Amino acid sequence: MPEGVKWEKAGLVGAAIGVVAAGAAAGVAIERVTVGRGMRRRARLALDSAGPYGTLRGQPGTVAAEDGTELYYETEDVAPPEPEPQTPPSRRSRGWLRRRAEAPQPVTVVFSHGYCLNQDSWHFQRAALRGTVRAVYWDQRSHGRSERGRDQVAGGPATIDQLGRDLKAVLDAAVPEGPVVLVGHSMGGMTVMAFADQFPEYVEERVVGVAFVSTSAGKLAAVTLGLPAAGARAFRALAPAVLRALGSQADLVERGRQATADLFAGIIKRYSFGSDVDPAVGRFAERLIESTPIDVVAEFYPAFTDHDKGDALSVLDGLPGLVLAGDKDLLTPSAHSTEIAEKLPDAELVIVEGAGHLVIMERPEVVNAALALLIAQAADSVRAPVPQVLRDLAAVRASTRTTAADA
Repeated sequence: MPEGVKWEKAGLVGAAIGVVAAGAAAGVAIERVTVGRGMRRRARLALDSAGPYGTLRGQPGTVAAEDGTELYYETEDVAPPEPEPQTPPSRRSRGWLRRRAEAPQPVTVVFSHGYCLNQDSWHFQRAALRGTVRAVYWDQRSHGRSERGRDQVAGGPATIDQLGRDLKAVLDAAVPEGPVVLVGHSMGGMTVMAFADQFPEYVEERVVGVAFVSTSAGKLAAVTLGLPAAGARAFRALAPAVLRALGSQADLVERGRQATADLFAGIIKRYSFGSDVDPAVGRFAERLIESTPIDVVAEFYPAFTDHDKGDALSVLDGLPGLVLAGDKDLLTPSAHSTEIAEKLPDAELVIVEGAGHLVIMERPEVVNAALALLIAQAADSVRAPVPQVLRDLAAVRASTRTTAADA
């Protein structure tokens, strides 16, 4: 095969894997690019340097998973209150100090990201919430700054149940005490479900709220990914074997993926967003997905067809909850969120009009306000402190919900 043809095919294969990395499928029609390749490359570099997204950092930490994999997390604490005058307490004030010491601990919100993303995908939520609530952001195994899964390096499969146990390790290290709100996007939502399924006692004792964003409790094998029925069936039948083969030639595929960056960008846009977004935001999504090695993409893909955690949702029933999705999501369609909400009747269901799978980046103002309302409700349920700035953000969602109900 001529060298040029070989690289062209490798590039197209890499782009197809980029689709899977975004949770999409091959066979998407992309309009012919009319701008010069060099100019497009310079534009991407300009967006990379100008975009502030993914730059927020917290206090770093690591913990070993059950197989020894080093999991990376970052913690952000609530902004400390203004110092009080240092005067000796009177006899009467000593009782107040004792009651203050026994006051409920603040809520910690733990964010689990999606497939082929990392903790930086929560950039907009992090920016809105930092300083108002204690938060933990972590990179799932083989993603972001976490170590490549040791079980997977040894040839073992990646499973959603293992991710649930990874979350338990992060919780034990980063949140040893106090109430917890669990938030998961896409694969991160599945991680939360697997955690609840395996550790119901922890949920009962510590978890006070839960949010599922653009995720599914199962039946993902039936999702068409926006393709015709025949194309979807063909993709599901061929994808596992093709991914395994490509994962064994990671260097070749990665170079091919880089060579077809323009096609890759078009696919990302189609399968990540339901509307036009700021080019810097689109490029941010590309960078996150590009950073996931092809062999990691291949390892995790089969886990989604095996995922079935609908029954595990009963463990979370009765908690303050949020189930949110975009109505243009081709990867985990909003019908899957509706099914989750039906099993969590106390959760608020929010379907965001015109938004796609990466609704956390596409419509952050809606997501942030809905999360703030959930966190405030969860904190109130255990009488934990809630800063006024968080209540103000929650009020945005509450007023929107009231207006919609009146309409």
